[in-house]
Order: sequence, then C-alpha cells, then structure tokens
Amino acid sequence: MLTQLSINNYALINQLSIDFSSGLSIITGETGAGKSILLGALGLVLGNRADLSSLKDTATKCIVEAKLAISTYNLQDFFNEVDLDYEAETIIRREILPSGKSRAFVNDTPVTLSVLNELRIQLIDVHSQHQTMQLSDKNFQFTVIDALAKNKERISSYQRGFAQLKQLKKELIELENAQREAQQQYDYNSHLFKELEEAHLKVDEQYLLEEKLERLNNIEDIKLNLSEALEISTTDEIGIQSSVNNLENKLSKIAPFFKEYQNLLERITSVKIEIDDIVSEIESANESVDFNPNEAEEINDRLQLLYNLQKKHYVQSVEELLKVYEELSEKVLRVENADEVITNKQEEIKIVSEKLDAIAVIISKARNKSIPKITKELENLLADLGMENARFSILIKPTSNYFLNGKDELEFLFSANKGGNYGELKKVASGGELSRIMLSVKKVLSQNTQLPTIIFDEIDTGVSGEVSNKIAAIMQQMSLHMQVIAITHLPQIAAKGSSHYKVYKEDNKGVTTTNLKQLSSEERIVEIAEMLSGKELSDSAITHAKELLN
Repeated sequence: MLTQLSINNYALINQLSIDFSSGLSIITGETGAGKSILLGALGLVLGNRADLSSLKDTATKCIVEAKLAISTYNLQDFFNEVDLDYEAETIIRREILPSGKSRAFVNDTPVTLSVLNELRIQLIDVHSQHQTMQLSDKNFQFTVIDALAKNKERISSYQRGFAQLKQLKKELIELENAQREAQQQYDYNSHLFKELEEAHLKVDEQYLLEEKLERLNNIEDIKLNLSEALEISTTDEIGIQSSVNNLENKLSKIAPFFKEYQNLLERITSVKIEIDDIVSEIESANESVDFNPNEAEEINDRLQLLYNLQKKHYVQSVEELLKVYEELSEKVLRVENADEVITNKQEEIKIVSEKLDAIAVIISKARNKSIPKITKELENLLADLGMENARFSILIKPTSNYFLNGKDELEFLFSANKGGNYGELKKVASGGELSRIMLSVKKVLSQNTQLPTIIFDEIDTGVSGEVSNKIAAIMQQMSLHMQVIAITHLPQIAAKGSSHYKVYKEDNKGVTTTNLKQLSSEERIVEIAEMLSGKELSDSAITHAKELLN
C-alpha cells in the first residue's frame, strides 16, 4: 500500500509530503484546488511520460517519491526478474531535470519506464470514469470470473503448459522448414559427405605426408651426408670414435694418480657412450634410406587430393575438413531421420495438448460454477446503488482454440432496464451506470483476491442521497481488505473515511500553490459542513456533519 507521497517542484506544488494509512482515505477539495495535480504526480512516479511543463520552477528539477509497503504482494520473483533489490518498504522516485531528461529509480536502482509500468499494475489501480471501459475488456471480465472461481493456480499451471505447447509448435515448424530446405540440398550434401568419407581423413595426416615427401625429394643429399657423417665417425685413423677411444685410453693410465684426472676420464667415457649411440643411429638411418619413386608418387597423389578438397570447401587444413565432414554428416542424417524426429515432436505436442485440455476443462467448469454467484452479488450490489433492474447474462463457451487463460470464449452481457434487451456493457450502460458497475466489480474482487491499492477519482459524480451512502458503505467494506483512497465531492462518502485529507490553494505574493493536509477531527467537521452548505456555515450544517461522522 501507499504509505507516503512526496512532491517537489511539480505543477502548482512547491514542496509537499503526506503520509497515508491503511483503510479508507478520503481526499476532498474545491473544484480546481489541485486534486488532479496529485493524481498527475502519482502517475508520474508510476511511469507516465513527463515533459518540462511538469516543472513549477523550470530552473530546478522536479522530484516525486512514493513509499509503498509491498510485503503482502508476493513481488519477490518480479524483482528478481527485472534485477532489482527487493525491499518490504519500496521507494519509487522519479526526477525531471531542467534539461527535460527524466530518470526513474526503484530502491535507488535506475529503471526504465516499462519496468515502472509493470510494477504499477501490481501496486496501484487509479480508477475514474474514464477507466470504466475496462469493463468491456474480455481479459478483465475473465479476471473477475476467475477470481471467484478460484482459478489462479489452475491458470498458472495451464499457462506453463501453454508456453511449453507454443515452444513445441515453434520447434515443429522449424523442423519442418529445416527438413524442406535440407531436402532440397540433400543430394548435393550427400555427394560431398561421401566424397569426404571415402577420403578417410586423419588428423595430422597432411603434415606427416608433406614431411615424408620433403625427405623423399631430398633423398640423394640425405644419403650422401649420412655416408660422410658415418665415415667421419668410424674411419680408423681420423674417425671420431677412434679419437675418443684413444683419448679414453690415455686418461685411464693417469686417472689413478689424481682425482681431477679421474673426473676427466669419467666425462670422456660418458662422451664416448653418447658418440657410440649417435654413430649407431647414423648407421641405421643410412641403411634405411632408400628411394622409391612409386611411394613419392602415391604421397603426391594423396596430398593433391587433400589440397583439392580444402580448396573445394574453402578451408586451410585437414582438421577443418573434418569439421565440414561432421557438419555434412549432421545435415544428411537430419534429412534421413527427419520423419522420425518430426513424429517424436508431434507426439510431444499431443501429450502436452491433452494435459492442457484436461486443465482447461477444470478451469471452464469452475467458471461456470461461479457465474450464478457473480451474477447474484453484482445484481444485489447494483440494486443497493439504485439500479434495481440491472441484470447480467454471462455465458462461457468452450472452444477448440488455446488462449492464454484457457480454451473458453466469454459473453458478458448487461441489461439496465426491466424487460430490456441484453447487450455489451459499453453499448447499453451510461457513464454513471458503468461507474457503479465497476465499483461493484471491484468490491467483489476485493473479497476474493489480493488487489493493489485502489484510488477512486470522483466515480460518485452524478449520484446523491441514499445511493451515495451505499457507495460509501461499499468503499468502507473494501477498505477492510485493501487500501482505498477516494477523491470525492460527496459529504456522505467523505464522512466514512478513516483518514481525511484536503487539497487547497494558497496565494502568496501573487503566486498560487497547491497544498494537501490531513484534517483533524474538528477540521473534518468544518470541511464536511462546507461540502453540505458552502462557505457560509450554519448550525444545521455543523450538526449534520457531526451526524455523518458519527
């Protein structure tokens, strides 16, 4: 509920801060005193568009701030979805800068206007005669019926299934489209796939083949250099092995005389072992060098195949060719297995549809069961509000179509006169009648669901006497379940409030400002007496005001 509203530099308001309580709060004031300014400021902080004309002083920024107690509204998930810090007492702030730029914050976190508008739906419902057209909206009509039918959990379950069904149908369409496109490319892709499959590609193959071919192309140089290296190593007189053996022999004779000589001997012995090993490998390499022209030709042919395939598929390596091979494999298999995949998807859709159908039937039955109760409650309330002949005809029509809230269509008809024909609300009800119908609907909703704060903006226009007393009683009953704020010009309604605020204008040095204050008990008597008789207060008006308040 709204606990505090602060306004700075907005329209005719310099600075204003007012606390609100639970129950029924009344706002009164003379015509033109600025009640619409309050609603404008509240609309601004809840996401309405703003412009520089909102600033009282165009050199200073406008700030409107609303504090709301939201612990009973179950909004934690919403706050998580929009990445906001959840606070049981949430503060919404809107600023309009002299440059015309607008900023909005929820608990000091910047937000977009779309987030504010989503939040306002769950926090505050501003209702005036202009909002009565909502009565003709099918979604709103279903909201009323489903509230009394206790369908909230059923519809939530249905909507989860409905979202799943939509996703499955989307996937089926994508599969069918992909199948058609893939079928057109199937023969070509199949040819490319088989070509790569028959190539028997291997990782690192190209590198190894190129290395081997390079060796074969230089076989004569390799053979010559290996032979000469072997000769240098093994010649009896000047070969490396002979020299090292001779050196080892000389050092072995003097090693016993001095530790340093022994170390030298060990080192040359280690060198000798390494040289012997190297010479052995050179001998093996020399023996294995053999030029085979057929092998070189085969390698050339294989490499040419790999190069041609890379050029064909616009890649630079065998590894990339293998990725192309995998992609072609998937495309070919997708077509070859498409019928099975599509059949499986259709079966999923059938299973989800059957579950949805079952939930939709339960929802529809609950709606039909609630209609007599809704009809009776609304007609009784309207009779109290001076519409004794008001009648409703509400019909639920099951269909084969899936809607967001079930599979029903709704016919919500109304007749205001005895023997009159039923018709759509917007066609057969006057503005005053629509206001009373909406009040009755909100009353019924308040008893069956958690509603946000509701602000009634002079919906009592055009009524008086006993009807105004009934309107006041309904608002008072609603305020037992929720916060109700009523802007009114009727003393009968003003007297029913648990809190009473007055909007008034002041002129100071040629400047007009709008103010709002909470009235004390004595001030309420005066205000209601003035509403009864005007500025010239009479004893009878004072007495009457006290009677209304009592």
